[in-house]
Amino acid sequence: MTLIKSISGIRGTIGGSINDNLTPVDVVKFTAAYGAWLKRQNLNKPLTVIVGRDARISGDMVSGLVCNTLIGLGIHVKNIGLSTTPTVEVSVPMESADGGIIITASHNPKQWNALKLLNNKGEFIDGNDGLEVLSIAESNNYDFSGVDFLGHYKEVEGYIDQHIDEVLKLELVDVEAIQNAGFKIVVDAVNSTGGIAVPALLEKLGVECVKLYCEPNGHFPHNPEPLKEHLSDLSELVVKTKADLGIVVDPDVDRLAFVCEDGTLFGEDYTLVACADYVLGKMKGGHTVSNLSSSRALKDVAESHGGTYSASAVGEVNVVIEMKRANASIGGEGNGGVIYPASHYGRDSLVGIALFLSHLAHKKISCKELRASYPSYFMSKNKIQLTPEIDVDAILKKMAHKYQHEELNRVDGVKVDFKSEWVHLRKSNTEPIVRIYTESTTQGKADDLAKRILLEIKEIAGL
Repeated sequence: MTLIKSISGIRGTIGGSINDNLTPVDVVKFTAAYGAWLKRQNLNKPLTVIVGRDARISGDMVSGLVCNTLIGLGIHVKNIGLSTTPTVEVSVPMESADGGIIITASHNPKQWNALKLLNNKGEFIDGNDGLEVLSIAESNNYDFSGVDFLGHYKEVEGYIDQHIDEVLKLELVDVEAIQNAGFKIVVDAVNSTGGIAVPALLEKLGVECVKLYCEPNGHFPHNPEPLKEHLSDLSELVVKTKADLGIVVDPDVDRLAFVCEDGTLFGEDYTLVACADYVLGKMKGGHTVSNLSSSRALKDVAESHGGTYSASAVGEVNVVIEMKRANASIGGEGNGGVIYPASHYGRDSLVGIALFLSHLAHKKISCKELRASYPSYFMSKNKIQLTPEIDVDAILKKMAHKYQHEELNRVDGVKVDFKSEWVHLRKSNTEPIVRIYTESTTQGKADDLAKRILLEIKEIAGL
């Protein structure tokens, strides 16, 4: 079964059986539920929804289903076509729209697609709203409009350029410094819409751009998740062309990673760390937020500037909620997601690139030297499969009791902070699995901590 329904949207593989895969019927059903939810929030008001997509092969087909379903509900559609997740997010308030749907499966392989749902602020709908949408979908509780009340359809071009212009206007984006630095950068956009947006941004920043997999045809040349094992071509081309660094984004351009001039990875967790270092340095303090599974390096950097840090539950919606609560200057996730409220409350690789290059231009050092200036932490990610009859919540409760004298966080599972390392235990929402994330000062120590925790869980579970 490859259809996943959650509060943030619906995701699955194209084709197959209804309710088991992302079929046209499932796309229509979930879009109709979202449209019905919007109508309940805005009684007797004409509604407009922005629709955009990444370059996946199935994107045009899914977009047609989404747009026509909304029209059938009497909702006006502005289709901005090939786009990025953050571009759709910023376009919603720009157009004074009532919501948005982004057609993308993010870092998943090409056979996947998904619908990401936005509110009238251009932000992901929250947990309660997501549950209501799911309920409407499951009950088929929606009505379509009569022929005289159908929505209107309009295609709108140029939003990526408008998004880029908004990024360049940000106070801390130093266009002149970047232009004077004379950067040469290789871009791997995994043949999706980053191949449109990132080179266009770099051109306006006066950067020499070497394109790698920048044709937005949806044929991903490697696994699109920006992890080390997928980026050998980028690393090799950075070295071969004597570039200053490499940039890689995922298919919908909300995750960002860098490759240093020698071909080594800067580190996904350190994308946010570097951007926060720059922002907090200019502000002389401020608050930062990341989720519980992100590196401790962000907290270290924040405190080095006299700033503060807090952690949220895993998930972009939860990070944004905590950022608003704490009035954070910058935040995000350790997967390369940068959220900068001066722009908008969403992960945005274009904003991340502009802040990172401003930082590098001001520092006048290499990418490798910048990475070396930050505390080095290493992560280990594991999971343990349990039998269905085992009470996962009870196991987490016992682990929390075992480490009650350490610094504990129970916001999302159990996180135990030790002096120089931490472990975060989370249960899966769909199967009896405990995910084990650890971080320490060496890879060996992170792996050893994970092994120790794994054995302790097995002992508690009687395995």
